[in-house]
Amino acid sequence: MSTELADRLTREVRDRTFPNARPKDAATLILIDRAQAVPKVLLGRRHHGHKFMPGKFVFPGGRVEPHDRQLPLSSRLTPEVEAQLLRRVERPSPAKAHGFAVAAIREVAEETGLLLGRRHNGLSLPDGLPLPDGVWAAFAAAGIEPDLGALRLIARAVTPPRRPKRFDTRFFAADASAIAHRVENVIHPEAELVELIWVPVGEAITLDLPIITQVVLAELEARIAFGFDQPRPIPYYRMVQSRFVRELL
Repeated sequence: MSTELADRLTREVRDRTFPNARPKDAATLILIDRAQAVPKVLLGRRHHGHKFMPGKFVFPGGRVEPHDRQLPLSSRLTPEVEAQLLRRVERPSPAKAHGFAVAAIREVAEETGLLLGRRHNGLSLPDGLPLPDGVWAAFAAAGIEPDLGALRLIARAVTPPRRPKRFDTRFFAADASAIAHRVENVIHPEAELVELIWVPVGEAITLDLPIITQVVLAELEARIAFGFDQPRPIPYYRMVQSRFVRELL
C-alpha cells in the first residue's frame, strides 16, 4: 500500500463517533477476465439510495451467514487458501474457512446473478438433507456445483473502529472462466447493484471507489503480475494505534 493511500485511510476515520462495534465476518469475490492481454475486473455500482456507500463501485460481497459453513459441497478449498483463511482468527476450523468461501460465491450469485462452479448434477447434498433456500435453488436448477477450489485469497481488511458498520472482510478472486451460468434480471434500477461493468484493472482506479477497494485493486494487480496461482503471502489491513497497518499472513 502506498504512503498516500495509507494516509487517506487514516484521515478518513479520525472524526468517527459511532459506538464501537465488533466487526462482522464478511466475504467479497473479485472476478477477473484474463482472456485478453489486459485483465479486467467486474465491479458493480451500488444503488444511490443505500445508506452504506451509496453510488460507489464495489466488488460483490457481504456478511457471512451461519448456514454458509454448513453447506456440504464435494469441492474443497486449496490447502494454501484454507491455511491463509485460518490465520489470526478465533476458533479456527475447516468449517469456518469453508463458510468464508461459500459466502463469497453466494453473495456474487445474489447480487449479480452469476453462478460460479462446474456443471455437474447441481448441489451434491447427502440423502435426506433439504436444499437450502434462496440462491442455492438456482445452482441446483442449473445443474451447477460451486467450486471452492477456483478461489484465491487476495487480501483481508478490517473496518476501523467507530464506523457505522464494521466488517472483517476476506477478499477472494476467481477467473471469469469459473462463471458457469447467469440468472437474468438480477441487475435493475431498484436492485442492490444497479450496474455491472468489466473494466481494466489499471483503469478501475478512476471510478468512484471506496479507498479500501483501491487498495485491494493494487494488491490484485501485484498478484496478477507475480502469477495469479502462485503461492503468495496475504496482506491483512487493520487499524493499530490510530494508523492503518499492512501485515502479511
